[in-house]
Amino acid sequence: MPEVLKAPLVVEFPFTRSLGPVQSAFLTGLRERVVLGVRASDGRVLVPPAEYDPVTAEEIRDLVEVAPTGTVTTWAWNHVPRRGQPLTTPFAWVLVRLDGAGTALLHALDAPGPDAVRTGMRVRIRWAEERTGAITDIACFEPYDGEAPRLTGATGEFEDPVTGIVAPARLDYIYSPGRAQTAYINALGGRRTVGERCPSCRKVYVPPRGACPTCGVATDEQVEVGPRGTVTTFCIVNIKAKNLDIEVPYVYAHIALDGAGLALHGRIGGIPYDEVRMGLRVEPVWTEGARYPDHYRPTGEPDADYDTYREML
Repeated sequence: MPEVLKAPLVVEFPFTRSLGPVQSAFLTGLRERVVLGVRASDGRVLVPPAEYDPVTAEEIRDLVEVAPTGTVTTWAWNHVPRRGQPLTTPFAWVLVRLDGAGTALLHALDAPGPDAVRTGMRVRIRWAEERTGAITDIACFEPYDGEAPRLTGATGEFEDPVTGIVAPARLDYIYSPGRAQTAYINALGGRRTVGERCPSCRKVYVPPRGACPTCGVATDEQVEVGPRGTVTTFCIVNIKAKNLDIEVPYVYAHIALDGAGLALHGRIGGIPYDEVRMGLRVEPVWTEGARYPDHYRPTGEPDADYDTYREML
């Protein structure tokens, strides 16, 4: 059996969101070294603030300042910090109920070791030197035995309030396509497309999945399909992707390769975008050293009859 492929993959994108009045006041307050919560219907001050009451589900906007000092309610030691975490040396994740708050805030505690951390210990915020209006304006918490400082009297009204944030989202993982798709990818390296036939319903799956999702049985009979196929349906792309050097508009289509039981994705080229149609017969175009077709182009054959591909729409 050939070796199953695997590779490290990263999914990463900037997540942009606008802020309502409550979250805007909270993050702007952090920029100004002020912590604001919001009072709920049961009298508790929620920190971080919520926009809707957890009891009544009604909108709440009664902002309340709380102290930058508080008490650890629970904790866990982080022996090996990961990329993007608040500290680069071992630290404790802590839930801290700030003085004046009725709920706890999750953040990092800078401590020399787990023996220095305990439930009930007093801590205070260590502010970041450069603050932009984000939760990272709290660099971390640190042990503190002094009294709570005086509040500033902030009401949530600030100059130049923060109205939106961009939060980077990232997922690192090792992906393995499994036996069936490893064979599919290896075949593409030889400019061939292979699927697997279900022994029960006889449908040929491309790309293969290792099992038939309809019958629930394993598939291992390899079947070479294509290289030509039929456009079953398509869309016209008018927004340019940052990571694709393709001029818009272009057409992205579902293509049923000859012999396949379902359609796969592919870009259509070699024809004006407004002349692409259902039933168009196409063939793959490869570039030097590529592991998959760059795009599909018309073959010049007559269009396929609708009845030959209607089950794959």
